Amino acid sequence: MSYDSVVAAIPRGSDELAGHWNTVYATHATDEVSWYQAEPATSLALVAALGISRDAAVIDVGGGASFFADRLVERGFSDVTVLDIAEAALEDHGRHPVADGPVTRLRRDVLTWKPTRLYDLWHDRALFHFFGPDDRGRYLQTMLLALRPGGIVVLATFAPDGPDHCSGLPVVRYSADDLVGVLGDPFLIVRSQREEHTTPGGSTQPFTWYVGRRL
Repeated sequence: MSYDSVVAAIPRGSDELAGHWNTVYATHATDEVSWYQAEPATSLALVAALGISRDAAVIDVGGGASFFADRLVERGFSDVTVLDIAEAALEDHGRHPVADGPVTRLRRDVLTWKPTRLYDLWHDRALFHFFGPDDRGRYLQTMLLALRPGGIVVLATFAPDGPDHCSGLPVVRYSADDLVGVLGDPFLIVRSQREEHTTPGGSTQPFTWYVGRRL
């Protein structure tokens, strides 16, 4: 596992983080940010392979203006939530064609959020790797409060040979074995895989994908 030496420089407070990400979204078009995908193919392929029911409760954590929720709605999913700390990101998402569909948008800091319901699928593509050891524990506590027993977590982080920074912040890079160790006993790994994402700027970002089931 590779911890960047400046991981302590990550803004700690919700207001600081929200300000950072609001600035990112305010100064970049949706299709200019490095994580942009018009078609979140890996996420959708995993949902299909896992046989996730269309009436399952799905939450996309750190989903921002991602099209993952849109594609789920287009496939008949009826209970989809997008959680993000940045109001600007959720405003962008609210302008998508499915804005009036069955999508709930929550402006929350995942580290302090207190879920009031349970979800069947927790999806996180490229949020978890921003958290150092202390914040990672808070994230996992929130996930355990939100995910029902038997529920599925789909988690994607930068791979060990991936970038060490994103959007001006340091990240933690993970192998599949690293993620198994971090998530620990509450989860049984179902599968893992590698993806090489091509950014809008044409660079390649290797990702590690982890799929686990809550015991």
